[in-house]
Amino acid sequence: MVTIVTEVQLSQGAGGRWDAGMRERMDAAKSQEGWIGGQLLQPEDQPEKRVIVGTWRSREDWQSWHEDPRFAETRESLDRLATAPATHYWHAVVLDVRPNGASSRKRDKRQR
Repeated sequence: MVTIVTEVQLSQGAGGRWDAGMRERMDAAKSQEGWIGGQLLQPEDQPEKRVIVGTWRSREDWQSWHEDPRFAETRESLDRLATAPATHYWHAVVLDVRPNGASSRKRDKRQR
């Protein structure tokens, strides 16, 4: 399991439109193979910044989603509302705890 954290700086006043587009994208991702969950965050002191946290079974599943037409439908409109390209940070999920149970993954020796 992997999590990708994406940071996006939005144009002044674009937050509401960008959030609506991202909501559509995340709703579509629910049916994507390998999608586990996601969050859209706004730092309290940075109203024009967004942080997307997406958890996937694998990077390959995430890549397939980025090649899906449903993803492409929102890409151009969301990119126009940002001031710069997004930055991405990948993380291996060591422990994932949710209300319906816990799913954990031990890191192998190569990840330490």
